[in-house]
Amino acid sequence: MTKQIGIPAVVVPALLSVVFVLCWSSGFLVAAVDVGAPVATLLTWRFAVVVLLLAVATGVLRRRRQHQAPPRDELGRHGLVGLFSQVGYVVPIYVSVGLGVSTGTTALIDAVQPLVVATLVGPVLGLRVRGAQWAGLAAGAMGVALVVSADLGSGTASWWAYLLPLVAMASLVAATLVERRHPSEASVADTLLLHATVALVVIGGFALLTGQAVPPTTAVFWWTVAFVAVSPTLAAYGLYWYLVRRLGITVLNALLFCVAPTTAVAGALLFGEPLTPLTVAGLALCAAGVGVVITSEARGRRPCAVPARDLVS
Repeated sequence: MTKQIGIPAVVVPALLSVVFVLCWSSGFLVAAVDVGAPVATLLTWRFAVVVLLLAVATGVLRRRRQHQAPPRDELGRHGLVGLFSQVGYVVPIYVSVGLGVSTGTTALIDAVQPLVVATLVGPVLGLRVRGAQWAGLAAGAMGVALVVSADLGSGTASWWAYLLPLVAMASLVAATLVERRHPSEASVADTLLLHATVALVVIGGFALLTGQAVPPTTAVFWWTVAFVAVSPTLAAYGLYWYLVRRLGITVLNALLFCVAPTTAVAGALLFGEPLTPLTVAGLALCAAGVGVVITSEARGRRPCAVPARDLVS
């Protein structure tokens, strides 16, 4: 058996990893942009564009490759995953940033998601959870507490607004566990199309009922819609699947944590958000927690364990 070697085998995944971190971070940063419209309006048109682009893409793939749609018995499960991973995750993120929670803090709370998943795979999926994983989760929680305390001291958001990123993170964890208990062979494009359709129906329905569906005609709104459709949705989500299949969950977990400091620094530069020594200390503590969990997972993985790709959605 041969193994690919050379510069492309190293450089291409490295470059794609950088692109992934930047695109995933952009989802938090764009939530702080004032587009002159309610969150429901922006998200409705975001998912409308995504559904249109993916419908065209999957149609072309099916004609050229005789690509088949997901089985009907999987549609309900994909719908539930889409409800958690798109509506339950994206909406609280946008609302929390709109209430004054900094983009860096929101991204950091989201970055704890791999730690929570690594811990919950024991009771939920029947896998053994090592003591180091619990220690890493505790360190990550302490890091989040430090950053949130720094943000509370210098920000304008009420304390309860910080619960929204936790809701988003818990929703993404729920989507992960639901999907991994019943893994599907459907393509990334098909699954994302289903998830985006669910989001469009739910958020678009809410926007219609509340009179928030009509978009403004400003250029900044439509440029933002195009950006959020392509960067944090299509590019970041697509690379998420590509990298987890090519590099494994251990590397992807490290990349997910890189999103937090990237967002914190970008938020400070773009929006003047606070980047205090306490914030930096919290980021370092979370990094240590993630490092402990990733190292423990890599060393303690057993042949009977669920494959790496089966721990994420």
